[in-house]
Amino acid sequence: MVGLNGSIPGVASLHLVDGVALLRPEEQVFEAMLTGFANQQLARNLARTTVEGRENTVKAFAAYVNTYPWRWTPAMVDEWLGDLRSLRNLKRSTIRSYSEAVRAFCHFVTDPLYEWSATCEERFGTHPVQVVHEWNTAVHVQDNESDPKKRAFTKTELHAFFAHCDDEVARIRAFGRKGWLPAFRDATLFKTAYAYGLRRNETRMLDAADFGRNPHGNEFGQYGRCQVRFGKAKKGSPPKRRGVLTVWDWTPDILDEWFTEVRPLFGTDNNPAAWPSERGLRIGCQRLNSRFIAYRKALGLDDGLDFHSFRRSYVTHLIEDGWDPRFVQEQVGHEHASTTSLYTCVSSDFRTRTLRRHLDSTIAAALQTQTGRQA
Repeated sequence: MVGLNGSIPGVASLHLVDGVALLRPEEQVFEAMLTGFANQQLARNLARTTVEGRENTVKAFAAYVNTYPWRWTPAMVDEWLGDLRSLRNLKRSTIRSYSEAVRAFCHFVTDPLYEWSATCEERFGTHPVQVVHEWNTAVHVQDNESDPKKRAFTKTELHAFFAHCDDEVARIRAFGRKGWLPAFRDATLFKTAYAYGLRRNETRMLDAADFGRNPHGNEFGQYGRCQVRFGKAKKGSPPKRRGVLTVWDWTPDILDEWFTEVRPLFGTDNNPAAWPSERGLRIGCQRLNSRFIAYRKALGLDDGLDFHSFRRSYVTHLIEDGWDPRFVQEQVGHEHASTTSLYTCVSSDFRTRTLRRHLDSTIAAALQTQTGRQA
């Protein structure tokens, strides 16, 4: 659509009335820019949490440099990112997300279709420019940039962790305290996260109805399959769904005990959540983190283990036990096998056994060939 003056009506015209004096022109123009930026991000189907995070980052940068976007320079970005890394010691991925938020905002306000450059030139005698470039931001050069300390549980550590979960339930219940119900819930939730290789949010967002039969695995009864409805989404897409098959024979036992005996004690008649909260619909992420960290510290385990370690352990232990890598990839919902390989933290014992098996087969083949020649 082209206006009467030949211009393309953009977001500036939607939020600012031409020719009208503003009481606080710089502040109001910046606020209008942020509103337009948020609307543009929402129009791309980005999650509201993502949009709010980017908006807050842009505000934080503006507060740091104490000036408005039409006066920003690349040197300001250099100083800001340098302080974030040297003083706050933020992770590389966090710093990159901050710089990308400012880059996206600058791309928005410098796009002529949105008319912000013309508006700023008219009102302030200058205009915004792109201040985030390839020479003042880090390049994403590898698939896996997670903290190298993060790892999977060993089977011994995992057994000790789950045993401690059960011991805590028994200990709290022995004192006659109500806290044994949340402790039981969290213990079952942790085991379920490992049993199906789930992410934290995938686990907490499960409903009781998400568990069902697998016609090809009748031995698992009512718990042969878990339907994940809140999988990790791609940009602009809804949560990704997937079905995860039960693989371990102990899984139905712990789920059946929870759903038939313990969960009803929460008073969940009208609550579909698999893991109800004492005060709300379902348990929150912060509660899961605090419980996990408390148990980890009680066992003296290092901080390389976090909730996501259940998922790493699931992949690792299935691969170590000889499950087909393609099956494991489908179970955890990875589009590419290379992504699954990043989760695989096979133990030194597994590698030693694999090496020994191949060496033995090579030696056996060589001896058989030599014996055949002598005969």
